[in-house]
Amino acid sequence: MPAPTMPPRGGRGGLNNEVDFESLKRLIHGKLVEKLDLSRLGELEGDTLRREIRLVVEHLCDTENPLLNRSERERLIEEVLDETFGFGPLEILLKEPGIADIMINGPKDVFVEKNGRIQRHEVTFRDNQHLLQILDRIVSRVGRRVDETSPMVDARLPDGSRLNAIIPPLALDGPSLTIRRFGSKPLQLEDLLRFGAFTPEVVLFLEGAIKARLNIIISGGTGSGKTTLLNTLSSFVQNDHRIITIEDAAELQLQQEHVLRLETRPANIEGKGRVTATDLVKNALRMRPDRVIIGECRGAEALDMLQAMNTGHEGSMTTIHANSPRDAVSRLETMISMGGFELPIKALRQQFAAAVDLIIQVNRLQGGPRRVTHVTEVLNMEQETVVMQDIFRFMQDGIGEDNRAFGHFEASGVRPSCMPRLEAAGVRLPANLFQNRPLGRA
Repeated sequence: MPAPTMPPRGGRGGLNNEVDFESLKRLIHGKLVEKLDLSRLGELEGDTLRREIRLVVEHLCDTENPLLNRSERERLIEEVLDETFGFGPLEILLKEPGIADIMINGPKDVFVEKNGRIQRHEVTFRDNQHLLQILDRIVSRVGRRVDETSPMVDARLPDGSRLNAIIPPLALDGPSLTIRRFGSKPLQLEDLLRFGAFTPEVVLFLEGAIKARLNIIISGGTGSGKTTLLNTLSSFVQNDHRIITIEDAAELQLQQEHVLRLETRPANIEGKGRVTATDLVKNALRMRPDRVIIGECRGAEALDMLQAMNTGHEGSMTTIHANSPRDAVSRLETMISMGGFELPIKALRQQFAAAVDLIIQVNRLQGGPRRVTHVTEVLNMEQETVVMQDIFRFMQDGIGEDNRAFGHFEASGVRPSCMPRLEAAGVRLPANLFQNRPLGRA
């Protein structure tokens, strides 16, 4: 099957097809590497360095193929600069608005999630080696590595997006990359309200809960928006609080002045030097935090997080993979048990009931919309059951013609038992805020 012919825009001449374009790009990139004066480049930084290299690339373009039309020439220059300074073809995907996830299944199979739907993208990499070079460039910038002895890696891009990669021999069809976009300008509260993630009434209560230092767990499935919601709600934390964040790959972008970010570390090539989330939580408690925020509880650190919430670190927050508020309790029990702690179920649930005040459940509905489906208060223990009550919830009414779920938010009519804590913290909420009624459609 012949390669698609590039449309000649902006002038006459040009290349015959995409194969010729790629060949010319490799040729110019190779000559650029030969011409670079590394000793002089060390004196230049940022935009100045890119401008200098751009002049060299422009000269090489004119020398190697003076018949390039304007659009081809500009595209060639940008792609050579991306290969030199950035992440090659990946830069095109990172610059394209509306892409939420990037899924690369080998050099020729690239898919993206855009507007809630997964679709193939025309961007490709030359071969496995090209894709591995780009991956190595990404992970080396954050002190990680990926090779045959360590074929799986979590890392982050400069804009905060999260990357997971797995390479041969574990990945049979070539290096596989999954990138969860998390832009340099995180979504604000107004954006989530506009998208219908929740209503102003829900926000009013959550703002009060955070200012009153309630302990909160955000629960949800993969891609449901847990980290985005955590990032957004953290904006309500008082600016004078000392906040310590703990993550596997740093994504949170808190706006407060006094934030200390910690990141776990995998073992080195000798299998030593690993620092887990559990280690960081234990150390963070010695650093006089007002609040501890764990990006996601995945293992034994869940018990340390509950103990922190119980021992004077009110207002702490974390996320957890679970499909409902009740399921979140079971998930925490499972994670703690897998960590090797042989505690009775009743004792674990007592810890949970004493530590956690609110569970915020977020779900991704059919067609892609993300909604806060439950704001649930944790009350106490009765026998061996954790007693909880919904304060707000989202009720799905159906599926629209665009195959997207729709529904409405409602207040349950229950006044939260934590209201005295909110009032003691100076939070005043409208008297009818919790009255049983529909709050809005989404």
